[in-house]
Amino acid sequence: MASTETRRHVRVLRPSELAEAADILRGGGLLAFPTETVYGLGGDATDGVAVARIFAAKGRPSFNPLIVHVGDVAAARRIAVLDPLAEDLAARFWPGPLTLVAPLRAGHGLSGLVTGGLDTVAIRVPAAPLARALLAAVGRPVAAPSANTSGRISATRATHVVDDLGAAVDGVLDGGPCPVGLESTILAATPPRLLREGGLAAEEIEEVTGPLARDVTPGRVQAPGQLASHYAPQRLVRLGVTAAQPDAVLIGFGPVDGTLNLSGGGDLTEAAANLFDYLHAADRLAAVQAVPFIDVAPIPEIGLGRAINDRLRRAAAPRQA
Repeated sequence: MASTETRRHVRVLRPSELAEAADILRGGGLLAFPTETVYGLGGDATDGVAVARIFAAKGRPSFNPLIVHVGDVAAARRIAVLDPLAEDLAARFWPGPLTLVAPLRAGHGLSGLVTGGLDTVAIRVPAAPLARALLAAVGRPVAAPSANTSGRISATRATHVVDDLGAAVDGVLDGGPCPVGLESTILAATPPRLLREGGLAAEEIEEVTGPLARDVTPGRVQAPGQLASHYAPQRLVRLGVTAAQPDAVLIGFGPVDGTLNLSGGGDLTEAAANLFDYLHAADRLAAVQAVPFIDVAPIPEIGLGRAINDRLRRAAAPRQA
């Protein structure tokens, strides 16, 4: 049996093929790889051509900055200035699903496209062992937004990447499903402001920072994931639906059951892990059933529920041209 498989002209690599995956990135190619949050569409953050290819593959607005992934805090310090609070946050939550937006360090070496014209950089140390092994093998910072067409549902499985981006990527490192299932929480370090809800609950961050100001949909984009319309399936999304409707596929939660249920027991961690996978599945089912809507049951606005609702509100927002 061949060590790799090709689907829609995409090379899908197993974890045992990590060296080949690293070679794609070091050679200026695009590689989708799994983190604990979602699959990232990786390119060498110091290579302007590679970064430009990320924007082209995603159809991403050039003003929307990218997250830079590094293997450890020392690597983060080489490209960003971490003040004492940022250092405390890094010590507490890295590796993990927290992205810090911090001032660029002089001589950082990043492509100017990575920051979207800002003087700050969004940076994180992922926790997934396969992602960390890949970053160590590459030996360079890797820019990696979510591995999906801009504005569409994020990928939590390798098949999602293949089906969405196809031959726009040079390879997909298949590490199985992402356990967190939501993108990282993004925090501006100076002064501390929540820029995006995500896989780390704000309550945990506030144990370090105190109460956080929230700036999740600003007039000027400061970090990834702040566009009003984002994470959208092909079908239109309706929220807060408590019973099945004939013109929709219903995604349930807790006692509100549907064709799919994010968590029958009302567990928000389970719901977060299932969210994007179920949006993909509901989109396919709606196409088969020829119905125009995806309905989603109410999700409580607490803990990870806020991050889930943030993604759902953006998925349901009016589509950008």
